[in-house]
Formats: sequence, C-alpha cells, structure tokens
Amino acid sequence: MKPRDIFLTKLKRGTAPRIATGSVTSIVTTDLMEKVGVFFPEAHQVPEQMARLAAAGYTELGFDNVMPLFSVWHESAALGCEVNWGDRSRMPDGRACYQSIEHEISIPQDWLQRPSCAVPLEAIRLLKKEYGDEIAVVGKVFGPWTLGYDLFSVEEFLISTLINPDAVKRVLRTLLEITVAFAQAQIDAGADALTLADHCTRDLCSPETYLQFLQEIHQELHERIPCPKILHICGDTSDRIPFIQKTGIDCFHYDSKVPTPVARQLAGDRLALMGGTSNINLIRNGTAELITQDVQEKIAAGIDIIGPECAVPLDAPMKNLVWLAREAKRLGSNQS
Repeated sequence: MKPRDIFLTKLKRGTAPRIATGSVTSIVTTDLMEKVGVFFPEAHQVPEQMARLAAAGYTELGFDNVMPLFSVWHESAALGCEVNWGDRSRMPDGRACYQSIEHEISIPQDWLQRPSCAVPLEAIRLLKKEYGDEIAVVGKVFGPWTLGYDLFSVEEFLISTLINPDAVKRVLRTLLEITVAFAQAQIDAGADALTLADHCTRDLCSPETYLQFLQEIHQELHERIPCPKILHICGDTSDRIPFIQKTGIDCFHYDSKVPTPVARQLAGDRLALMGGTSNINLIRNGTAELITQDVQEKIAAGIDIIGPECAVPLDAPMKNLVWLAREAKRLGSNQS
C-alpha cells in the first residue's frame, strides 16, 4: 500500500501493513524552513512556497500525509480580522472584528477568493498535482466555536455562552456555513481528508457546554462535509471524548494531556485516534530513546496514526520528527 492508502485506511481504523504516521497540524520548525528554503510569512501568503514547505512533511520528515495550512487565521482573515502573518520565528496572530456577540456578522461575498483562503486552496491543488495518489493531502478548516473566538475575542465569546446563549447559538449557525464552504472548496481542490480544528478544550469549554452548544454542530459537520475528517482539540479532552465518539467523526487528534491508554478506552472501537506525542517533552526536548518508547506505547495501546499532538513549536529540532516517523514505520510494521 502507498502512504496515502495507509493513512486513509488507518484514519478509519482499517487494516494496513503498518501503523500510519503523520500530522494534521503544522509540522513547521525553523530548521525545516532553513532546510527547504521557505520561510514564514511567505509560506502563508504564496501558494508555491506554502506547498513546498508542506511537502517537506513527506520529503524531509517521512510522514504519510501533508497539510499546508500552518496558521489558525485563514478563514478569519478572509472574514475581516486584522492578521499579522508573523515571521520565521513567530506564528501569525490576529485581532477580533467585533466587540459584541450581538453584532451581525458581515460575510464578504468574495471571502473564498481573498488571499488567506485562495492561497491554501491553490497550495492543495499544487500538492495534489505533484503527489497524486502517493501521499494523503489533508486540508484544514476551523469549526464555528474557534471562529467565534477569532471574530469576537475569547473573552466576549465565552462570557456570552453564560449571559447570552441564544446569540452564541446564532453565531455558531452562521459560522458553521463558513466551515462547510471552506471544507468543500478544499475537497474540490483535491484534499483527501480534512482537519476540523475546534478549540473547545476543558479550560475553555466545560463538558456541559460542549453538549449544549457543540455536539450537534460537530455531528452536522460530519454529515455535511463529504470526506474523512479528523477532529482536533487541544488540551485535556478526556471528559468529552465519549461525546465526540457519538458525532460520527472518523478520527480524533488528541493531546498528550490525555494518557494514551485512557484516550483509547474512551474512544471505543470505532473512533480512530491520531497524535498524542508531546510537543514539549518529546518533539522539542526529547531523546531518540524516549521517542522510541513513546511509539511503542502508542502501538501497544492501539493508536492508529502516530504523530505530534498539535502544531509543532518552531524551535523544535526536525530530527525528532524524522525519528518519530521512522520509528512508527519500523515498529508499526505488520500491525493492523
């Protein structure tokens, strides 16, 4: 099986010759940028450079997939948020568009054609043209909960869940359409699967809040987006993995704050699991021996796709990512 087939098969808990390895969040480090000669902010703004840097996830690191959207601000920038696209030592950051949850969201008719969305769409086309069926090309969209943070600020959005829940629900229904439209555009551009990132972690969203506002939304996104989906939520999500399982989403990209055996038990037999390797303890500061041990633990627990837990720190050494991919392939051979 080709890397693409292995990745997509394991994403659905299918049988393959080995464990899959990959990342559906940013794999960019400073030394990886230096290796391929592509740097931030140009890699956010020029499709050829975005595609080239994303391809390094396969050509330099050895993962089974590539994912070209390195920032969390693409949709929000197209919707009017002011974004600083960073530099080679700093990820992008942005400012909210609106001060009040009651403010009506103005959606530009051309938002998908604006550079922050048009660039990754073209990068996906370039990657699909270059790699075809060899590796999995994964896109990324943000869920309406995260878009709500960006457009209204985290403080305004979260306070509103308590004092104005109806307004929050209206916002979520509006922004859900942004998520679906950008997802479909990426599928049309050639994406084999999509990351659905929605930052509803425990420190920002209680399990009761997840049930009240988001479980139904995530279920609808699963039903309306016609490709395999990987839900990514940072932090300790042990109190909502059982709820996520019921949405129908194919795979959950989990954080090392959830112990791997616990994540596997909570996910049950249907929900695939991906990630879980600590960015700080292992990707940034770990040794080859510790990374090998982590891979062995994940294989033993039944993790389907081995990779970093979230966007890799820019100052992490790429050699640790190379070792992680290599060991996953070596130790995960003949695993179904």
